[in-house]
Amino acid sequence: MSLHLTAVTLTYPDGDTRLTALDEVSLAVPPGSLTAVVGPSGSGKSSLLAVAATLVTPDAGTVTIDGTVTSGMTRGELAALRREKIGIVFQQPNLIPSLSAAEQLQVMARIDGRRPRTARARARARELLAAVGLADQADRRPHQLSGGQRQRVNIARALMNDPTVLLVDEPTSALDHERGAAVIDLIARLTHQQATATVLVTHDRSHLSAADRVTEVNDGSLTHPTSPR
Repeated sequence: MSLHLTAVTLTYPDGDTRLTALDEVSLAVPPGSLTAVVGPSGSGKSSLLAVAATLVTPDAGTVTIDGTVTSGMTRGELAALRREKIGIVFQQPNLIPSLSAAEQLQVMARIDGRRPRTARARARARELLAAVGLADQADRRPHQLSGGQRQRVNIARALMNDPTVLLVDEPTSALDHERGAAVIDLIARLTHQQATATVLVTHDRSHLSAADRVTEVNDGSLTHPTSPR
């Protein structure tokens, strides 16, 4: 399994007590599969994603990324693991206004310790933009792109460093139904093509047929994943 959460518990301070965000949650996501996580606001979806991304350390349980158990790792080691193994598609694209679509991706090569303007980085950026249907938009800046196109750049950027785990946070929240469906279909296609273990957190149940499995989180507990079909 590329992503494996085992009996993960996460709590937050709440006055004199602690609020349980995740209650002994276990989830295994194999390579090349898309697991959708649904649930109402405040149910624990964002906490699940933060733990899977190693951005938050759980109170108990283990997180395993591509065979590496993250328990006990230093901040520097976790940052390196995220750079090398985890791609994150944020809810808002947060693209750099002064950079073209291709340059948004090439910056990721620098973050990973490589020179962003090498032929390899440029070729990889162009390849991914073509994969998300933006081959002819590579030189355009964010203000020249539609909301759906910016989200596609966001997805391509998350794949720039060939992650084994892809974590996607509410990618359709700012899109209409048609563009949202196209983005979800794109994520599913790229998951299978790039062989990533993908977790998609969403409150929108209308696009779940694109997922391989669906699981629901309620009050910090996770249901057994089932096929949407």
